[in-house]
Amino acid sequence: MQLQEFSSWTPEVWGQPPLEEWRNKLRSVCGRFNPFGQEERGFVNGGVVLRDAAGMEIVQVATDVDVVRRAERDIRQDYGEHFFLLVQLQGVCGVEQQGHQSIISPGDCILVDSSLPSNFFFNGQFSNHLSVHLPRQLLLSEKPNDFEVSRRLGAEDPMSTMLRALVAKMLQMPSSHKRSGELRQLLLQATRQAFAADPPDTPLCPKERASGRLEFARALVDRHLTAEWLTAQWLANRLGVSMRTLQEDFSAVGTTVTSFIRDRRLRLAKDRLLERQRGSDGGTIAEIAYSSGFNDISYFNRCFKRAFDCSPTDVTRR
Repeated sequence: MQLQEFSSWTPEVWGQPPLEEWRNKLRSVCGRFNPFGQEERGFVNGGVVLRDAAGMEIVQVATDVDVVRRAERDIRQDYGEHFFLLVQLQGVCGVEQQGHQSIISPGDCILVDSSLPSNFFFNGQFSNHLSVHLPRQLLLSEKPNDFEVSRRLGAEDPMSTMLRALVAKMLQMPSSHKRSGELRQLLLQATRQAFAADPPDTPLCPKERASGRLEFARALVDRHLTAEWLTAQWLANRLGVSMRTLQEDFSAVGTTVTSFIRDRRLRLAKDRLLERQRGSDGGTIAEIAYSSGFNDISYFNRCFKRAFDCSPTDVTRR
């Protein structure tokens, strides 16, 4: 299958960067991912290219390594701030996350959560895909926000066709274009609908292991981030554990429940401020703070300055 809308992004000949150089470039734009295979040969057929598309980052990843992994220890050092919308252009890629396995071919789309361990299998065969970096909190800020990660959306699926068309359009539009903000919002909403999970028939139950509870707790925080009733106690009750157990789970990764909730809300506020800075109608700074889960603007300003070493006003003026 030849994707005509992306023909200009599929060169006939790729470079052969050293494996270490390719890995470092991948990490610099996507986070801590570790390639395996081709160590003896020492180089990779392909490349990693970062593009600005209507104000959103899109990374083209071409490679012929055996596998690329992102383990729990990588996430502890580099917590995922994005969901990755992958559009396969050439070759095939096997994707594994949360026990789900899919093989994507040209034209297929798939959603990957960078906050969860993942494996990408290439088996030494050339593969080329686009990875659209969707800001985590912006994608989760509206319903539906419970997604089926690692679920293949076939090339023939109308939703896949729409997602590819939106990505192709964004690649043609500079961030300064007056319609770029609307196009970003359209892609976020289309992604929510395309990968929305069906409601479970039975209530979700936390896993017995601390790592399983922590994974579930993070998901609950992200899905209910702006709710005024989201507190450490509510989270413990929802998980069916004591406050002490919940605090111990978060302490094991170097934070507290309250700090984690606050930091995720700050990230959402910053993403919304950046959207406002790019020209989208995001409201005043106070409105953004309140809609992100803060009810005290002075407290919000202090926390924001401490977290990002700049004020909310500084962000909107950049």
